[in-house]
Amino acid sequence: MLPLVLTAATPLQIEFPEGLPVSARRDELMAAIRDHQVVIVCGETGSGKTTQLPKMVLALGRGRVNAGPSERGRLIGHTQPRRIAATSVAKRIAEELKTPLGEVVGYKVRFNDRLSKTASVKLMTDGILLAETQSDPLLQAYDTLIIDEAHERSLNIDFLLGYLRQILPRRPDLKIIVTSATIDADRFAQHFASVRGPAPVLTVSGRTFPVELRWRPFEESRDHGLEDAIAEAVDELWRDPRQQGDILVFLPGEREIREAADHLRHHLGHQPATRGAEVLPLFARLSQAEQDRVFEPHHGRRIVLSTNVAETSLTVPGIRYVIDTGTARVKRYSFRSKVEQLLVEPISQAAANQRAGRCGRVADGICIRLYDEKDFAGRPRFTDPEILRSSLAGVILRMMSLHLGDVSQFPFLEAPRPKAISDGYQLLAELGAVNDDLVLTPIGRELARLPLDPRVGRMILEARQRQALDEVLIIASALSVQDVRDRPLAQQTQADQAHAKFKDEKSEFSGYLSLWRWIHDSRGGASTHRLSNRQYEALLRQNFINPRRLREWRDVHSQLHTVIAEHGWKLNTEPASYEALHLTLLSGLLGNIGYRPEDEDVYLGARGIKFYRHPGAHLKKKPGRWIVAAELVETTRLFGRGIAAIEPSWLEQVGGHLLRKQLLDPHWEKRKAEVTAFERATLYGLVVYSGRRVSYARADLAGAREIFIREALVEGEWETSLNFLTANRKLVRQVQELEHKSRRQDVLVDDALIYAFYDQQLPQDVCSGASLERWYREEHKRRVGAGDKSELLLLTREELMRHEAAGITTQAFPKTLRLGGIDCSAQYLHEPGDARDGLTVTVPLFVLNQVSEERAEWLVPGMLKDKIQALLKSLPQKPRARLVPLPESAQKMAEALSVPEVFGSGSLVDALIRTVKAQTQLEMKRADFKHDMVAPHLFMNFRIVDEHGRQLGQGRNLGGLKAEWGSQARGAFQALAALKPRASNAAPDDLPAQPTAAAPSVRPAAQAPTLTADAKYTQWAFGALPELLEIRKGGQTLIGFPALIDADDGVRIEVFDEPEVAAARHRQGLCRLFALQLRDALKYLEKNIPDLQSMSMNFMQVGGTRDELIRQIVDAALERAFLMAPLPGNEADFKQRVEEGRGRLTLIAQEVARLVAIILTEHAAVTRKLKDTKNQPEVVLDITAQLQRLVDKRFVTETPVTQIQHLPRYLKGMVMRLDKLRSDPARDATRRTEFKPLEQRYWRLMADRKGVQDDRTREFRWLLEELRISLFAQELRTPQPVSVKRLEKAWALINQ
Repeated sequence: MLPLVLTAATPLQIEFPEGLPVSARRDELMAAIRDHQVVIVCGETGSGKTTQLPKMVLALGRGRVNAGPSERGRLIGHTQPRRIAATSVAKRIAEELKTPLGEVVGYKVRFNDRLSKTASVKLMTDGILLAETQSDPLLQAYDTLIIDEAHERSLNIDFLLGYLRQILPRRPDLKIIVTSATIDADRFAQHFASVRGPAPVLTVSGRTFPVELRWRPFEESRDHGLEDAIAEAVDELWRDPRQQGDILVFLPGEREIREAADHLRHHLGHQPATRGAEVLPLFARLSQAEQDRVFEPHHGRRIVLSTNVAETSLTVPGIRYVIDTGTARVKRYSFRSKVEQLLVEPISQAAANQRAGRCGRVADGICIRLYDEKDFAGRPRFTDPEILRSSLAGVILRMMSLHLGDVSQFPFLEAPRPKAISDGYQLLAELGAVNDDLVLTPIGRELARLPLDPRVGRMILEARQRQALDEVLIIASALSVQDVRDRPLAQQTQADQAHAKFKDEKSEFSGYLSLWRWIHDSRGGASTHRLSNRQYEALLRQNFINPRRLREWRDVHSQLHTVIAEHGWKLNTEPASYEALHLTLLSGLLGNIGYRPEDEDVYLGARGIKFYRHPGAHLKKKPGRWIVAAELVETTRLFGRGIAAIEPSWLEQVGGHLLRKQLLDPHWEKRKAEVTAFERATLYGLVVYSGRRVSYARADLAGAREIFIREALVEGEWETSLNFLTANRKLVRQVQELEHKSRRQDVLVDDALIYAFYDQQLPQDVCSGASLERWYREEHKRRVGAGDKSELLLLTREELMRHEAAGITTQAFPKTLRLGGIDCSAQYLHEPGDARDGLTVTVPLFVLNQVSEERAEWLVPGMLKDKIQALLKSLPQKPRARLVPLPESAQKMAEALSVPEVFGSGSLVDALIRTVKAQTQLEMKRADFKHDMVAPHLFMNFRIVDEHGRQLGQGRNLGGLKAEWGSQARGAFQALAALKPRASNAAPDDLPAQPTAAAPSVRPAAQAPTLTADAKYTQWAFGALPELLEIRKGGQTLIGFPALIDADDGVRIEVFDEPEVAAARHRQGLCRLFALQLRDALKYLEKNIPDLQSMSMNFMQVGGTRDELIRQIVDAALERAFLMAPLPGNEADFKQRVEEGRGRLTLIAQEVARLVAIILTEHAAVTRKLKDTKNQPEVVLDITAQLQRLVDKRFVTETPVTQIQHLPRYLKGMVMRLDKLRSDPARDATRRTEFKPLEQRYWRLMADRKGVQDDRTREFRWLLEELRISLFAQELRTPQPVSVKRLEKAWALINQ
């Protein structure tokens, strides 16, 4: 025992228990401490190093108690990794020194301080010592530092060890003792090596009592879990009544402790011997009273369930047995996802040995390990240092503020990975603490002064600016402690109901504020009854609020208040808005934002991670699309805790320095008259905004200038009052028109030369409309002042043209063409492959039916030579050889045909045949010219427009356009002719139809009767019917064709735009008018049709009735008897024709009836044959369709007179085909394969044209029937040669 004087009157007695191994070697240890600045002590668990080393240092005369009156007393610092260890060790040392706690030996931990001003030994956490380096860089307050449990290698310990190594040369009086039971001694000795060599290492071996290791591995299953294995181990240890010691069980976390406690209490309650055993938890967040309960003396058996807090320093009294589950919850920083992971991992060998060392201190110990020895041998020797698995942002910030140099060169015991250092700098950059050169910013210097986590510190600094300091202090302190809201497993529903009043709709942070207000308001105050402490605590528990955690929350909040008070910052007096508050929080949590896509529960986080909303989130509603989380923690999956809804625009305000911006699709904006681009901004890979229009010149002036010149000036996409651009574009269009007409692309210079013209004259800073107009005014003013009146930026025709375009005249390429009696505008385009390539004529709808296909063949005089050359080139070889060289022959013929008297008269092909014969005596036919070999641009393109100029259709096939739009064109024409009621209010320029004297049968206009739309006639009482009518439209004259229209009980007069349609409708009207004159004769004829009964029976097979058959036979007879050319044009001719046809009507009707009877008989024969043919369904379907198209219930009148006589032959051909089918079906299939494509193309075209036919399609339809005879019934012969190839050529003509 060594006496030591505390004061003159009070001696301090220091005793060293002889039973401890450390006490036996105290002389050696004290000598090493006295002779060396750094000593490494390796003592096994239970050797007594933690409590005895501070006493040895006191005995060596160090500490305040040993300072002289004139000397400055310094402390002996003793660090522990945990608060609970620091407080318990301080109590044990004070008890051994027999002094009150705090007088000589005290402690300072977070939320608690028991240290007098005269104390000599200060127990503290390593974090407390680290924080003191901010205010005391050389740690002048200490003369000795004991770094205990150094094997834990926390982030604080590793930084302290490196920091101490740096300051040792400047503090030669400072003694450092590094100690642990499972330390890597060599590494520590080399770390503190000096000129004298490595630091001395003293190993204190020996243990008070031996410890037996038992391996009890188990396999977790659905029916046997960890709690069952622990219960079995407890039964094994307490099976012998003589084994009465306490048991310490190590578990990964608090949740596992609660579950194991419930299971053990239930398990032990069924056994009389263990029914009274206590089961106590032990972890860092326990209140002081609950911690004291673990260390109080007790009787009976006890089981302590602890996290790894009891591994080191903390000695639980009375422990004889240890049950080691072999796992711990370890915090790891993910370098990929930049989040903290709290995962349960197997512990290292050193940690397992520490746990085994917790027993064997009062008697022989037993350690049961719930894993096998092979598993133990495969584990790492030491636990990974925290510096290798944590974010280094706080360490780097502290080092930069202390000017400790490059972090990569800092003497860490084990250097961190470069990736960890890089991530630390990234976080500081995110917080705005360092700039791009990795130098502290003003924000960084302020952050370094705050003894807080950098994220929390950044929030507080932002809150000061946004007047939200009061709220942020509450939230920051809440985030620093465990949630004060309890949610016991057995009372989860009640807890959720009690906590519902604190929830916010959008933010858990706002929920913390509501909870804080409720906590303070519920206590009461001056105006209301104030609750006592017991009442208040009962109220808290009733609302499932944990009083202990609440005290911690208040303590942290008080400490933060102290920090801001030291800096002189004032709290805001007005409540902060939601936006201001969350902008403040975002400043420290930019790496924790998330975006939820549509219809998904997962959030996309920074740097490509995905996380989920924590299931225990305290929100009334689901969070929005964009959120921020207080922390991202990975357990079973990555969860976001502390969630709040945010707006993406806020990210730009707070994290603008982190946004990565891309400019996409730079383009000329005509409305803004500048080059803009779409800006896309991302924050850690999340798109904050996209498609924002920004000025491209700010990012790339040269690129913006180039686009401006090309698009605005060269292409003319700019509306400006400056005259030069309009004049230049007009000149360019004129040259382009020459190119299109001559079909040459080498007249206009290319855009590069025009660009070079503007590029040479414009300054480099002109990149927009505004800048050009400003420069133009200034330059023009300067030139005028200098006497130069020339215009700026004007192009000349010589500069735009490579050479002159000879022969491009208005006569060769007119701007209008006269089609259908009116002038139609013409446009020329040279764009091969374009639908409008060549000559496009705009045709009003009302004149469409009058446009001549023959006139369209001629195009314009300037294109005639090219078309003639193309037609000559399509000739067969022999006639073509007579015309070589073709260009010269085409030129001669074009000159001959371009004279006004010949050009446009008749068909171009006919004129060409005549010209060739005249020049070469060569006989040619129309079929010799292959129109399908002529380029598309040599056929006129028609653009159909309505009365408002809107395009209705476009194409080069005039017949197809008429089939599609002919009926609408006819209605437009008739409305224009003022013969329909809707056109009665015609404009003065649109005069009604007047008869013209152009036709021989028309009387002079003055004597012509007025034609009205409503009149109905039963006799020829309307005078002479003119063949043509003149209609004036907008100063132009149109030609109409009047016709009689069948109105059942009379006829009306209408005007048509097509002579063919007018003629067809006129024949029907005339037929009706003849019938009205012969009522009695027709009645007699209807009753005396021969063989009517049998015909009616056969006619029923085609769906017709007897009356319909009679009416059709009579109509056919009337047409043949009275409608011979020329048709009557006046009343006298009409009456004469009535008298002439009356006598032959009956004979003609009988002839028609005979032909119809033959057709119906043949139809019946085909129908019977089809019924007998059952094994060839495709042929049956084909013939059935053919039969239905040829013979329907309107075939007598609808089949042309020239074709109805062939129907019996077609029907016989069907019968012969069916007969041949039985003997050679393969032949029929082959012929059908040849025929089917032609037929399908034809009927598809008819469907597109809605059934409207022209001469070519009508001819092709009957050629198909003749081809059937040629393929399937050659014996019946055809009136003209037909083949598949001939029909292919005919089809090509249709589709020109």
